[in-house]
Amino acid sequence: MKILIFGKNGQVGWELERSLAPLGEVIALDRHNTDHCGDLADLDGIRTTISILRPQVIVNAAAYTAVDKAETDRDSAMLINAYAPQVIAEEATKLGALVVHYSTDYVFDGSGDLPWREDAQTAPCNFYGVTKLEGERAIIAAGCSHLIFRTSWVYSARGSNFAKAMLGLAKARENLSIIEDQIGAPTGAELLADVSAHAIARVLTNFSLGGVYHLSAAGETSWYLYARFVIDCARQHGVDLAVKDVQGIPSMDYPTAAVRPLNSRLDTGKLQKAFALHIPQWEEGVSRMLAEILIQ
Repeated sequence: MKILIFGKNGQVGWELERSLAPLGEVIALDRHNTDHCGDLADLDGIRTTISILRPQVIVNAAAYTAVDKAETDRDSAMLINAYAPQVIAEEATKLGALVVHYSTDYVFDGSGDLPWREDAQTAPCNFYGVTKLEGERAIIAAGCSHLIFRTSWVYSARGSNFAKAMLGLAKARENLSIIEDQIGAPTGAELLADVSAHAIARVLTNFSLGGVYHLSAAGETSWYLYARFVIDCARQHGVDLAVKDVQGIPSMDYPTAAVRPLNSRLDTGKLQKAFALHIPQWEEGVSRMLAEILIQ
């Protein structure tokens, strides 16, 4: 079996190369590839790549993720997050291939305090969310077999993430102010990749399992409590920090170009039932990631 991954150097794409390797031949591309086009901004190039390689599984781990910039750079965000997935899905339909795609809790308006179910009413609160929702719809409309995973607060030991940013600030400043009214679950790219591999293997033997699923770590926290957790872990590892006081602040005190949802909770019950999975608590993954970066 041939598996094509777009976005090989992203947080999720990097982990997918590992997790999908036992399932078949993995061809992973990014936008800088020269042998095959992996640039989602080049729609014709993506079509050609898929038609030449003829994979049985296409995993789209690439996206336009600059949430604030998307408010003004709308054409680019829509091209990469909506039109490129449409092209991928159309080509997959021709081949009878499975498409795996990653979306976001930003397709919801962020209201309330209950975890979002897959059948909840979508209503993006920013343009990034609009483009991701359009990407979902395009894949479904193309009629291909698909797995769409909506997730939240993704991190990995590779590259930049919130935890690393907090560590840097905690080393440099005595006082920190962190948003306390946005609630979600930090979700490791490693978890996303491992669950994806498990689900792909199952769907390839039972295509009725395809569809839209919510995939995030278990439990919930705020950015403020997440930061406190990171700082406490760092101190337990003997890291010398300057920070003395960490305060929680409301979102209104930290305005951004794009509105962020207050409620990023995702209900993963459908996923767990369909694929017989146990989802670990968010603290487990974050602790493991921190141990990895702190002992370097």
